[in-house]
Amino acid sequence: MPKQRFNLKTGLTTIELMVASAIGIMIFAGVTVLLVDSQRGWNRMYSRLYSDVVTDSFIVRKAFDSIVRKSASAYSSIDDDGSWLEVCYYADEFSVAPDLYARFYESDGDFNIEYGTLNPKETTGVQTICSNVVDCVFKKVGTSAQMILTTEEGSQQITTITSAVMHN
Repeated sequence: MPKQRFNLKTGLTTIELMVASAIGIMIFAGVTVLLVDSQRGWNRMYSRLYSDVVTDSFIVRKAFDSIVRKSASAYSSIDDDGSWLEVCYYADEFSVAPDLYARFYESDGDFNIEYGTLNPKETTGVQTICSNVVDCVFKKVGTSAQMILTTEEGSQQITTITSAVMHN
């Protein structure tokens, strides 16, 4: 019996190889764009959450709340244009009248708190809480004090609005 030869072609044609390569390159490019965009988004969100502006505004809010909440509403004063707020508070629970004061104000882009005694009126210290302050306005309504603080660092600007109720 004569041998039959089978002429089978194995392998890929040039066109098939080019189509498969093009599909593979498109998938690889899509995955690369997705990963790069995800990394950029992560970096942008991380810098927004942990930048100096965010941490500074948090610290200012906590300091403002803690001091204003222990102050006496009858002994507080505010500037006509709202550029500073002064509150008086008790040194301890046995004090008959407020004997300490704290003045909140912005100066040369810094948010400061000036501490002192009332009788005699002396400044005992000034603490700079944050820098990069663009604007700071104080308001007083009834027994509550409100602070609107705008800080900016580079392209990121944050406005912090906080209020606290004074006792008495």
